[in-house]
Amino acid sequence: MPRIGDVAAAAGVSVATVSRALSAPDKLKSETRDKVLEAVAALGYTPNSIARQLRAGHSRLVLVIVPRRTNPPFFAEVLHGIDVRLAEAGYVLITGYMEADDHDLRLIELASSGHVAGLLTISGDLPKVAGRSILDAGLPAVAICADPRVEGLPAVLLDDERAAAMQVEHMIELGHRRLFYVSGPPGNYNEVTRHRGVLAALQKAGLGPDALIEHPGNYAFSGGIAGANAYLALPDRPSGVVCGNDETAIAFVKTVHAAGLRVPDDVSVIGFDGIELADFCEPTLSTIAQPRFELGAVGAQLLIDRLAGADAADMLPPDGRILMQGRLLARDSTRPLRE
Repeated sequence: MPRIGDVAAAAGVSVATVSRALSAPDKLKSETRDKVLEAVAALGYTPNSIARQLRAGHSRLVLVIVPRRTNPPFFAEVLHGIDVRLAEAGYVLITGYMEADDHDLRLIELASSGHVAGLLTISGDLPKVAGRSILDAGLPAVAICADPRVEGLPAVLLDDERAAAMQVEHMIELGHRRLFYVSGPPGNYNEVTRHRGVLAALQKAGLGPDALIEHPGNYAFSGGIAGANAYLALPDRPSGVVCGNDETAIAFVKTVHAAGLRVPDDVSVIGFDGIELADFCEPTLSTIAQPRFELGAVGAQLLIDRLAGADAADMLPPDGRILMQGRLLARDSTRPLRE
C-alpha cells in the first residue's frame, strides 16, 4: 500500500504539505493542493485515520459486544442503527463476538489497549475471564436490548414485559383461553422479563396456571422445531401458541404444517421481534415489532454523549434505563377461535 511519503515524493513536496492538503486544503495554494491530490489519486493512497487518532492520543473506535448465540435477522437492524449514528458523529463500529474464554480475553485486552473509545453491548452478558471483566477497562459503556444489570451501566431496552403481555392479550381477544408458550433460553434477561409479562396478562384476564403449558426454547429455529414436536405430542392441544421470537415461531409453523395442522385454522401462532422474514413466511406471522433501528441509534447516541463528557445521570431516568415500546402486528397466523 502506498504511504504518505510516496505521495510526497510523487508530488515533489514535503510530507507535512501532503498532510495539510488532506486535512486543511484551504491553507495551501491551489497549484500545490492540486499536485498533491493528483498524486493521491494516481497512487491510490488512503489516509490512515485510525493511526492518526492513536498518535493524537484518542480513538474513534467503538467496540460492540455481540452475544455468543447471535440472532442475525434481529441484530442486523440494531447494528445498522448503531452504525448510522456512530458514523454521523465520526466514530467507527467494530464488533466482538463472545465465544469461549480465550476469545473473550482478547476482547478484554482490546478494551484495555487504548485503541477503543467506548463499549456497546447488545448481549445480556459481558466478557469475563478469571474474575476480570471488560468493564474493568474503565471505558464509557452502554447496554442495548438486554440489561446485564451492572450498577452504573446505562441501558436502552424494549419494555419486554409489556410487549409479551401484548402477545397474550392479542390471543385472549381472539378467544384463545389455553396457550402453549415456547420460551427463550432459561435465565436469559429478555426471557425472564417477557415471562413476567405473559403471566401478568393471564392473571389480568382471570386465567389460572392451567391456562398455560410452557416449553423451554432457545430463540433459534431448532427451539421452534422442538417446541412444535412437544406441542404435537400433547393429547389436548391449546388453540393458541406464543413464541419467544420470530425464528421460533416460523420453525414452529413449518413443523406443525408438515404434521398436517393448518395455521391459523387449527392453531394460532404469534412471534416476537418483527424481523423481515415474518413478512414472507406463509402465513404471514403475527408478531410484536421491536424498534430495532431506534434501539441501536438511541444507545449509540447515549454513548456518544458520554464520550463527550455528559453525565449519564442527567440523560436517564432514575433507574438508568430507557424503555422503548413494541408494536403489535396482527397478521395471518392468528385468527379468532372457532367455537
